[in-house]
Amino acid sequence: MKQMIKVIVSVMSIFITDGINAEVERRPNILFFFADDWGRYASIYADRNNPSLNDIISTPNIDRIGREGVVFDNAFVPVASCNPCRASLATGRYFWNCGTGAFLNGKASNWEGYDNPMHSLPKFGDLIRESGYFAQKSRKTFAFTPSSRPNSERSLKKVGYERYGLYVGSSKNKSERKTRQETIVKNCRQEIRQVLADRSKEQPFFFVFGSINAHRPYTPDSGKDLWGIEPDSLKGLLPKFLPDAHDIRRDFSDYLGEVLALDLMLGAMIDELTSTGELDNTVVILSGDHGIPGVPRGKTNCYDLATRVPLMVRWPERIPFGRRIEDFVSIMDIGPTLLELSGVNVPVSMDGRSFLQQLTSKERGWIDPKRDSVIIGRELHFHNARPGNMPYPMRAVRTKDYLYIRNFKPERWPMGDPFEAAELTRTDDLYKMGLSTKPAYRDLDGSLTKAWMMSQHEKTDDKALFQLTMHPRPSEELYDLKKDPNQLLNLAAVPELRTTLKTLRSHVDQVMNKTSDPRLKDAFDQLPWVDSTKP
Repeated sequence: MKQMIKVIVSVMSIFITDGINAEVERRPNILFFFADDWGRYASIYADRNNPSLNDIISTPNIDRIGREGVVFDNAFVPVASCNPCRASLATGRYFWNCGTGAFLNGKASNWEGYDNPMHSLPKFGDLIRESGYFAQKSRKTFAFTPSSRPNSERSLKKVGYERYGLYVGSSKNKSERKTRQETIVKNCRQEIRQVLADRSKEQPFFFVFGSINAHRPYTPDSGKDLWGIEPDSLKGLLPKFLPDAHDIRRDFSDYLGEVLALDLMLGAMIDELTSTGELDNTVVILSGDHGIPGVPRGKTNCYDLATRVPLMVRWPERIPFGRRIEDFVSIMDIGPTLLELSGVNVPVSMDGRSFLQQLTSKERGWIDPKRDSVIIGRELHFHNARPGNMPYPMRAVRTKDYLYIRNFKPERWPMGDPFEAAELTRTDDLYKMGLSTKPAYRDLDGSLTKAWMMSQHEKTDDKALFQLTMHPRPSEELYDLKKDPNQLLNLAAVPELRTTLKTLRSHVDQVMNKTSDPRLKDAFDQLPWVDSTKP
């Protein structure tokens, strides 16, 4: 009898072990929807107690991911500039240690004879592919560069892509606009179908979709004409450091229209994954690389409008539904998280920390008390925004209560020198002017908002806001976020906050020292990062 029991137990253990192994081996698909220039705008972020632009739009597909998964309320980018943010994302490192990835482009750099970290640093997308995933990407995605291995082995394959979405509003009539809207849905369905068709049977996929819809330029009044967003419905909802002018509301209306296009595209992908039975076995993660471009204190800066971004994750098998997390996370944490959930070791080179614990926990609110801040920075955005191709270096720490910013070169113009500013304002066509403002304040994308502020900056009512957002800044800034969520009043010189200032300054220093930040020695002002002789 005892022998028979041993046999039964042994057989049962085999079946149980096989079942466990099968579960371990079954890895989820990953759809990473990473939108260019998409700030923290979605109707799920609307707050009845704090009216905002999120009250104006309805994004049911984006909201669904949050409702059926988890929403991070304190997600930030390490740098609010496209390429540096993507370099940080791909490598899981602070952008300042990503070599050429630290800047928007390398036009002013000269790395001849220098070791460029971006060539050799492990990128999480490559590691996921090498672990057995079928990996593809579409449109604007990661900063993958050549390495010692052939590109064909290193880089994710890029699927075919038809340009769409961004220029839907440029169509000549309503019929054509409707056709282009339908094309948005059609192309996204084709993209995800191709991914599913090209992978091997039972092989999980890793698909990165990098929409450019929220990137400029926007078609004039497309927000109203195509998406039904009346500019004047935004009255009183703009950030308080901007004039609440009709033309600026028009600009934001067009931007929010592009967010609605993002929602349509995501919806098409969700529908296709649902129809194929793959949705619930797919980790769907949504985020963006920084806030609205072409707006003072937006893109390239360390203020919330630039750095605070959406982050939502849905994975029914492991993520409890309907939670909001207050833990601070950085976009560079995404790589370690996706590596961990896909069963891949996280390289020691990565500064980012996995937030898988936050995803799979049943708790909500604040889960890990150690996740109480993020470090943010900036170096060179547009290469010739200043004489000698000089950057505008910033480092900052964002906590629940405070934002501390250090401007290392306060004598420099933060948004670029005002080259030819006077000449550019000699037109009554603000949209035309907005497309031609790059010579002046080059770190701020050409936009209707920029054009309006340049044309009005001498008027008494708007002069102070123009100076606040565009003129040189003090070496240190400190904002009390509870009392001043718009970050208007710099408290760095207030005696009562001297201890707070010192603590936050020390925190920034510690991270810079721990990571050997090149800014400690002003290396970013020198070769190989900057060649001041280049035009």
